[in-house]
Amino acid sequence: MKKRWYDYLWIASAVYLILGFFNILFTWLGLLCFFIPLIMAIIGKDKGYCNRYCGRGQLFSLIGGRFGLSRKKDVPRWLKSKWFRYGFLIFFFAMFFQMLWTTWLVFSGATDLKQVVTLLWTFKLPWHWAYYGGTAPWVAQFAFGFYSVMLTSTILGLLTMVLFKPRSWCVYCPMGTMTQLICKARGAVNSKR
Repeated sequence: MKKRWYDYLWIASAVYLILGFFNILFTWLGLLCFFIPLIMAIIGKDKGYCNRYCGRGQLFSLIGGRFGLSRKKDVPRWLKSKWFRYGFLIFFFAMFFQMLWTTWLVFSGATDLKQVVTLLWTFKLPWHWAYYGGTAPWVAQFAFGFYSVMLTSTILGLLTMVLFKPRSWCVYCPMGTMTQLICKARGAVNSKR
């Protein structure tokens, strides 16, 4: 099968994680992975981003599938359940809004720029080498928080990739759940017309 340009988006995901390790401000590029799937779902492209353009899903397929680092076991039923997916989405939103709140505090004048990446929402890793100043502190604060979210979700994806099928993360990915909800809402609105 002939490869298309979007079959190589896994490279962008890998490069993104590497760049954030060396300069935290590259984290802002991750907002593309946040807004593009939502916009595509809103304008009627359904879950096209998840199915075709998600570099993270492609990266898990490559590592787990081609490199054989996945047990290739079926995902447990509870991980696919609505209560888990929606519960994880709510938890994800809570962590995301906490990150935005911390960014707001720094923007409002708090002088405590936390140059840490919080892994799995618990473990604080000093990340001071990745920020060189030269920008507004709130910009850096957002970057540290957003990189924490992206790195944590990547680690969760890698764990479920190893334990189950390569793209097991996609089953409970918050972006996938949000785009699915948008598609359902759009379908409900269209059916009432």
